[in-house]
Amino acid sequence: MQADPYRVWLSEVMLQQTTVAAVKPYFAKFISRWPDVAALAAAPEEDVMAAWAGLGYYSRARNLVACAREVAAQGGFPQTEAELRKLPGLGAYTAAAVAAIAFGQRAVVVDANVERVVSRLFAIEQPLPASRKAISQFADSITPSERAGDFAQAMMDLGSGICTSRQPKCLLCPLADHCKARAGGDPANYPVKMPRKPKPVRQGCTYWIEQDGAVLLVTREGKGMLAGMRGLPDDGWSARNDGSGAAPLAGEWQDAGLVRHVFTHFALELSVMLHRAGRIQQPADIARSLDGEWWPIDRLDDAGLPTLFAKAAIAASNHD
Repeated sequence: MQADPYRVWLSEVMLQQTTVAAVKPYFAKFISRWPDVAALAAAPEEDVMAAWAGLGYYSRARNLVACAREVAAQGGFPQTEAELRKLPGLGAYTAAAVAAIAFGQRAVVVDANVERVVSRLFAIEQPLPASRKAISQFADSITPSERAGDFAQAMMDLGSGICTSRQPKCLLCPLADHCKARAGGDPANYPVKMPRKPKPVRQGCTYWIEQDGAVLLVTREGKGMLAGMRGLPDDGWSARNDGSGAAPLAGEWQDAGLVRHVFTHFALELSVMLHRAGRIQQPADIARSLDGEWWPIDRLDDAGLPTLFAKAAIAASNHD
């Protein structure tokens, strides 16, 4: 019996750049709320983005909705790796995983765990990322024609539980006698990686504007960092530039401290500024001018704030 392609696809998308432990509650929530691809396709994108909040890499959530709608329009998931690759957001790994696990196709599935196992098994000296072509070729050479999905899952489990990044458990490994890295004496040296460049540090400000038990939230633009997510107003910081430091409205501001967050390509130091000085004049006009909405503070958990703004909200709430 083949696995449900919807669940395979959803889990694989969630697991990109994210741990199993972090994904489990999100997967359960998504399956409960949207039990099949048709239900997810019919969901408003903002609801999916809010449910995704905290998992990071938010382009995955936008692609999730786009892909669900395309699959629903087609009447179901295509069954070949080549056709799966045509769907929004499905790269080589996800397409191969769905083809192999859900449809029993022979496909070469290479995630970070398989990458590590294969690098050690064949002692590939070329550093990542240049070695990925060779890793894929070696993985192809050992992928069986039958039960490729079971093989892929076994390799992923081997990498996550035994052939771990640090202190691999070689005495427990069923491939130990065939592993060239183990024969060489130090399998933990594989896969070989280039030295990491230090991440640039950007500075910016975010603004907590409070009025009658509500805080002003904005929906971020459809492109760029945290695109399409609800958040606090900010001063235009980006991966390439510091923020302007310009507050969105005049008035007395309090400094609630600094929150730090690390993105893929940069780190951010974000000053949290508070506006609580008396009643704000014409709050509806302010919300309209900032293209925002007043959100009840006691229901802020329902707003689906990404982790960065959740940190800022905690800093603001803890400020006297």
